[in-house]
Amino acid sequence: MKVTGMRVTRRSFLAGATAVGATTFAATGARAPLLLTTGVLRSATPLLLGATDKTASKLPVLGEGEHLYEAIHDWGELPRTIRYGNTHGVCEDSQGHIYVHHTVHATSEALDTMVVFDERGKFVRSWGRQFKGGAHGLMLRKEGREEFLYLCDYQHGVVTKRTLKGEEVFTLGYPAESDGYKPKKDGSMAAYHPTNVAIAPSGDIYVGDGYGSSYINQYNEKGEFVRTFGGLGKDAGQLDCPHGLWVDTRSEAPALVVADRSNSRLQRFTLDGKHIDFIVGTTKMPCNFHERNGEVVIPDLMSSVVVLDRKNEVVARLGQGEYSKEEWRTVRDSAPKTFAPGRFVCPHGACFDHLGNIFVVEWVEAGRVTKLRRVS
Repeated sequence: MKVTGMRVTRRSFLAGATAVGATTFAATGARAPLLLTTGVLRSATPLLLGATDKTASKLPVLGEGEHLYEAIHDWGELPRTIRYGNTHGVCEDSQGHIYVHHTVHATSEALDTMVVFDERGKFVRSWGRQFKGGAHGLMLRKEGREEFLYLCDYQHGVVTKRTLKGEEVFTLGYPAESDGYKPKKDGSMAAYHPTNVAIAPSGDIYVGDGYGSSYINQYNEKGEFVRTFGGLGKDAGQLDCPHGLWVDTRSEAPALVVADRSNSRLQRFTLDGKHIDFIVGTTKMPCNFHERNGEVVIPDLMSSVVVLDRKNEVVARLGQGEYSKEEWRTVRDSAPKTFAPGRFVCPHGACFDHLGNIFVVEWVEAGRVTKLRRVS
């Protein structure tokens, strides 16, 4: 939850992680996720799940009941020439290939930011050296018979549509058409650092300027500018780091769901940018979304991975780290394979695969990819 008088960002997170730990529960007195709508306050009781040891496996086991997973940390066989930087995005294609988007470690011989594995974790290919340092949001979308990747690069200020092998389809740059990004009186430009993208059934593209000016920029399927909405603030319709986006099509009227990260909430909009409601109490620093069969996985930068059901109620909370302030400053800088098993540090991206397993990538300096293999 946002601390009074302090803007919680990823940068301030390390210095104030323990203060940020105050959640909506304390602010409202409720113990459950709250769905706020016009004139309506609904409550749902979350099921808080932790690590268990119900199998003979040596792997750590997370969750319980219908959401029980074995944690396979450091999944995937990297070539010796590639060293992960911060692992920011992950997705799966129809062939079961897993795509990991990372910033590239300073010691890496190869500079490719996109690494592709088969479903067994064998290396397939890599590409994307032009996104080094800024590789961030990642979304896969099937269009007709083809699949495409939509990538965000916050450092270079671009959103690009690519084939699965990296060929460019189109690239969106600075949203100069928007009034929110017109030059200021002193000639300076508004900050623009896009973090994630979502696509509506119509093909409209929504880009979250999470590390820039906290706007959402909407384009049509041809990449032509439509509108800007959001902007920095706490009120309804305003955002503070719209880090992740998802078009929820589980009901008749699709809605754009935004991971309003520094406001510690999810916020829903109509597809033309009008505020609908807030969903609070599910996560502290939500990063992004992926949906499968009505369930939604959300990586929470505050050391956990959350699963919501169709009613947006928490049904699983996995791998809670619960690190102290002092630990935060050192743990995410640790060497690969030294993190505590069964505990997440800074989950940043997550996706289901076709079998219901969950892949989690973390914002740690040497990267971390975990496969949560579903066992129930």
